[in-house]
Amino acid sequence: MTQQTSFWQDTREYANQIWQFNKIDWQVYFAWVGLMLGLLFSVTAFILVGHFNNANFPPYVWNVPIGTLIFVGAIAFDTIGHRTTYKEYLKKGESLVHHITIFAGVTSVLALCLCYSYPDFFKIPAISLIALSIFYSMIDEALHWHRYLNQKSDRVEMWSHFFIFLGHTIMVLAWYHWFDQGYPGVKETLITMQRLGLI
Repeated sequence: MTQQTSFWQDTREYANQIWQFNKIDWQVYFAWVGLMLGLLFSVTAFILVGHFNNANFPPYVWNVPIGTLIFVGAIAFDTIGHRTTYKEYLKKGESLVHHITIFAGVTSVLALCLCYSYPDFFKIPAISLIALSIFYSMIDEALHWHRYLNQKSDRVEMWSHFFIFLGHTIMVLAWYHWFDQGYPGVKETLITMQRLGLI
């Protein structure tokens, strides 16, 4: 992948690396992407159930599934390179940063969910974990730019990371704002789901 080829050609070449996966690569890929798809489908389904049953969701709430969708699409692409071309580079330290970032990101979402029932207790952990997930994302970006400047990364991976960062920040900041405003629409949606026997 070089600047002499088109971005579309580079993107196809990057995507085709998925056929180099071994069994463990596929397991990691499906576990990670599948986890985020589960988040996307569950959040989207929840909001749609409420929306079609007259729950009062403010417009900004739609940023949660939109941000999640952007994030999922980007990691589905980025992870291909991480499990192939850049696997050995990541072992030098980036892999650990990824694990810390993922831990902070996943637990921040869990804390935001728990904020609905226990806002006074989980508000500070949620803020802390959101801040740490963004902080470690920035460290990860710095490491990627270092690799890119040393010709050990490519523009497809860099654009993937841009959309990962974009999707994550849209999703998590919208979700926090939703909580901070008192989770409008959630109570009505939960009542509807109980009535429909969904919970």
